[in-house]
Amino acid sequence: MTLESDVWSSWVDDSLDALRSSDLLRDLEALEPRSAVHVGARRADGADLDLTLYSTNDYLGLSHHPRLREAVAGAADSMGMGPRGSPLICGYTTHHEALEEELAELEETEATLLFPTGFAANLAVMSSLSSPEAAIFSDELNHASIIDGCRLAKRGGATLKVYDHADPDDLQHQLETCDAKRKVIVTDSVFSMEGDLAPLPELVELKRRHDALLIVDEAHGTLVFGERGAGAAEHLGVNEAIDVNIGTLSKAFGSLGGFASTSDDLKHWILNKGRSYVYSTAPPLPVIEASRASLKIGRDEPEIQETLWRHVERLGDALDRDPDSPIVPVIFGDEESALAASRELLERGIHATAIRPPTVPEGTSRIRFALSAAHTDDDIDYLIEALDDLL
Repeated sequence: MTLESDVWSSWVDDSLDALRSSDLLRDLEALEPRSAVHVGARRADGADLDLTLYSTNDYLGLSHHPRLREAVAGAADSMGMGPRGSPLICGYTTHHEALEEELAELEETEATLLFPTGFAANLAVMSSLSSPEAAIFSDELNHASIIDGCRLAKRGGATLKVYDHADPDDLQHQLETCDAKRKVIVTDSVFSMEGDLAPLPELVELKRRHDALLIVDEAHGTLVFGERGAGAAEHLGVNEAIDVNIGTLSKAFGSLGGFASTSDDLKHWILNKGRSYVYSTAPPLPVIEASRASLKIGRDEPEIQETLWRHVERLGDALDRDPDSPIVPVIFGDEESALAASRELLERGIHATAIRPPTVPEGTSRIRFALSAAHTDDDIDYLIEALDDLL
């Protein structure tokens, strides 16, 4: 099928050509899963490749854990996919309720609300807080889901202000010069492209000083940081001061979905006003049971998290760096250099995707290495050797 409209067809072709000429055109690459970090792929010339993923968000390797696979298979066998509908219609089950209660216990909050994705969670939370009396203060490197949620809130009348990345001084100045009745501070806890941590203790101090709401997206922090796995806020000793803790089940959980842990009252406000919650189908039951299994694995097998952090330390030592998280970016600058480095690594069986604008700012194209507890010591040795040659 082709586009019937010549006007639209020409626009699409010209736009794709512009992306292609700027080394910004993206495409899909089909991989054949073999384990949490090992996949098969096929080159353009038809040759088969055995690849090790150094680009996955499966930080604990739980997507392939035997207990998770058993939970998925058991749920699918006994219940299928579960009722298909919005949670407010028929999609909410006792299994969803149980996972919400377990996540609230993990985050030490009154309640939790489940979403089909972490993206949907941020859209619902941020848009539900919009009004002409509200001002939202967002870190400039926040994830696209937060940015889009803030844009929706702005359309609803809220004032949107962006503060310099991880800069409490700039945030303080903006808070002091804003006379909005209600203020919201929102930040990632672990920034997905930089791998650094938000200054959460300082943000907690500012939110208390200005009677603001503090929302923290722990997408890359839950199960990875903290003795209980509650996230970077627990790791930094401020978990109890976070008003809304947003998380994902799609990364360290090895599953799919998102959640927001908060007070019981705010949970009910979001489920009434968050359009991406109200009008989305509830996550299927095998996914819910997979996430419940991951919570139990994280509690029962702390050595998995310890293995991850040992890998992070070894890679950091090799690069003469001290990474804050399992996300370790290597910046090449221009798009062509990052793509060339990614292709060279691919020839060595290393899958590490080049990240280019608009995902990252101009001039900061990079390879974003992401480590997993599923990597072996030999996998880390091989990556270090390849990077030594590449750099």
